[in-house]
Formats: sequence, C-alpha cells, structure tokens
Amino acid sequence: MRIAVTRPEEDAGPLTAKLSAMGHEVVMAPLLTITPREGVSIPALPWQAVAVTSANGIRALPAGHGLTQFRVLTVGPQSLKAATAAGLRAEAHGGDVNGLAAFIRNNLDPKAGPILYLSGAETAGDLHGQLAAAGFDCHRVVLYDAAPAETLGAAETALHAGTIDAVLLYSPRSAKIWRGLVEGAGLGAEAARVAHLCLSRNVAAALPEDWNSAVSESPDEAAILRLLEQSGRTL
Repeated sequence: MRIAVTRPEEDAGPLTAKLSAMGHEVVMAPLLTITPREGVSIPALPWQAVAVTSANGIRALPAGHGLTQFRVLTVGPQSLKAATAAGLRAEAHGGDVNGLAAFIRNNLDPKAGPILYLSGAETAGDLHGQLAAAGFDCHRVVLYDAAPAETLGAAETALHAGTIDAVLLYSPRSAKIWRGLVEGAGLGAEAARVAHLCLSRNVAAALPEDWNSAVSESPDEAAILRLLEQSGRTL
C-alpha cells in the first residue's frame, strides 16, 4: 500500500521505518512544522510531576531546565522514548490527553505539590483545564509552535493520480489542515476514496462525513498500524 504520513518531520522517522518494514511505500505529507520557542524558562518549583503530551515538548526543553529530579508523565511510547533519551525519569500513562488527565486525577494528590505541563501553543485537549478542575495547581509552559503546512506537497500529485491508498491522521488539528488543503486543491472527490485512518473519534470528526475513515481501537501508534493492516485486507 502507498501511505501518506502526515506527522511532523521530527516525528515521522520511526513511523516511516515501521511502514517500510511492513512493506508499504510512504508519501511524506507533514502537516505541521515544529519550531521551539526561544527564551522560555522553567519555573523552579517543587513539582509533584511534569506532564508531557508530545515528544515535541521534550525536544523543545531549554538547556538547564532542571527537571531531571522530577517524575515525568507522558502519554505514550513516542513521548516516553524522547523523555528517557533526554535523561528524564519518565513513565507513560493514558494514551492521550484525557487518559493522562484521568491517571493524574486517580493517582496523584492535589495537595502534594504543583504539576508542570509542557506543551505547544495549540493542543489536542485541555489537560490544564481538566487538572485545574480537579483541584491541581497546574502550570502550563508553552515550549514550541506548530505552524500548519500551506500545501500538500507530494501528496497532492499522488492524490490527483489516485496512487494514495491510506492517510494516517493523529490529531484533530492535523485532520482539519489535511481537509482544508485537500478541498483547497479541489481534490475532495479523490480524497473521499482514500482510507483515512484516525487515532481517535475526535480526529475522524474533523473530516467530511462522506470520506472513508476509520478509528483505531485505542489512541496509540500500535493500534493505528493494526488498523492499517486490517484496512489493507479490504482495499
């Protein structure tokens, strides 16, 4: 199968390697460009835990961040791997923002100290709001920006030629960007025939109802790759 990978370039490497090993051909279509912010400082507080929902939050940490002594909570394998590689004491829970929020609510005590939340300027969910509503003193620090792509790049040519079999979409924002670029290029009919494999129902909800879409059984990369294998047997 020929698969459009929409992850930012920083995240796409391991995924493209997995897809190639599975026998698929990859069309790179990064929908976001990640830019770390300069001059960001991390408050020196006695953090109960540090919450991270994207590997980009780890990669954008400023030098001398002083977080190696604290417990770091990530959402899945990719952010966990980035945190561990950065020398942080990390563990993964929940699979997505809502799952991580539930883990923190059920396992941490609001009275035990503040929570540091490392994020981008735009997020897929409201971790800060959920934790604040549960009584936690949550401090959000924005470490990076994610600028939307202005074109589909190689994916536009492939869509026009009908040579894309599936698109992998990981966030509602990416799905909205993909839809906007596709419709702007006048390729809505072509895209409707492609299998759009989505990490969650919120991602799928950002696509037109008449497009071919499916949702992975859980919000993690292993599940979306299993969905890809299942889809391949029906295409």
